[in-house]
Amino acid sequence: MTIARVDHVSIAVPDYARASDFFEKVLGAVAGYADRDRELQFDWGIFTMGDLSRLEILSPSGRESFLDGFLKTRPAGGVHHITLQTPDIQDTMKRLRRSGIPYFGYNEYEAFYWKEIFIHPKDAFGVLFQIAELNSNDWLAASVKLSQNHRWLLRAGRRNGCLSLAHPGGGTVDVSLSAAEMRRLAADLIRTADKLEAS
Repeated sequence: MTIARVDHVSIAVPDYARASDFFEKVLGAVAGYADRDRELQFDWGIFTMGDLSRLEILSPSGRESFLDGFLKTRPAGGVHHITLQTPDIQDTMKRLRRSGIPYFGYNEYEAFYWKEIFIHPKDAFGVLFQIAELNSNDWLAASVKLSQNHRWLLRAGRRNGCLSLAHPGGGTVDVSLSAAEMRRLAADLIRTADKLEAS
């Protein structure tokens, strides 16, 4: 598999604080990892929505930011790029070369697990694609992910239980279950475990 999932959509904005307020306070997004790139002079942050859809905000942090040209033609901001997650960046680059699709900007960041390339909009139907090999959980707020020791969590509510499962894109997927559904799930798990042990 070359692409595992769409990781996030990046939006370039002139005012980071204003955009952050909009996504957090109006749309209910949860702020995750954020940082400043001093070389390219921009701030960025990852925001998680309800089902683990993610947005990234990019905003200039000084003069001569790499975003200046983009925002000059789009003063209100706009979609800057789409990031696709790959399980193996080297394999992805081989596949692109075999298909005659040029890419650029290969980077590895050792401080956090991230390897990336880009496909120019002229080669990808007008869209700048970033393709990255990454650990999805690294970029999420603690409130939207399970601890590293758990792949699931069960909680009892007033009327239903909640089963939280670790999501391959990081974070969790929550499923509300009645008591009867939880009993059926437990029976199915035991039946399947017995089959595995018997084989």
